[in-house]
Amino acid sequence: MTSLISHTTVDCHNAYELSEWWKKVLGYVDIAGDPNEPGHEECMIRDPESGHQLLFIEVPDAELPAKRIHFDLRPRSGTQAEEVQRLIGLGATQLDDQRGKYGPGTGWVVLADPEGNQLCVLLSPAERAALPPR
Repeated sequence: MTSLISHTTVDCHNAYELSEWWKKVLGYVDIAGDPNEPGHEECMIRDPESGHQLLFIEVPDAELPAKRIHFDLRPRSGTQAEEVQRLIGLGATQLDDQRGKYGPGTGWVVLADPEGNQLCVLLSPAERAALPPR
């Protein structure tokens, strides 16, 4: 017997604002018949293609738990650099740049969302396909 992931939950201070930010980043949408609205303490969004769901839940703690989970994003189209710039334009903050650290075509860029949750931007599928075999 195995389990599957129902959805991914993110603790946050403002569920609505953070879910709206991630909708722009990922192209996710509200759950049909259950739109997210300002003041909602729980906001779920889903990928219209895969059905993957993210649930943002407000927690009262002044300090959020240690960052034990982060998202690794792979651009669906365009390049890693274009996606990094798009996300910064949406309000992300760049924390680190690990591109090329392990050789040509390797690495990632570490960003933070508006509440400080870290995420990494990887190479796009097209960029990966263009790399020489290892």
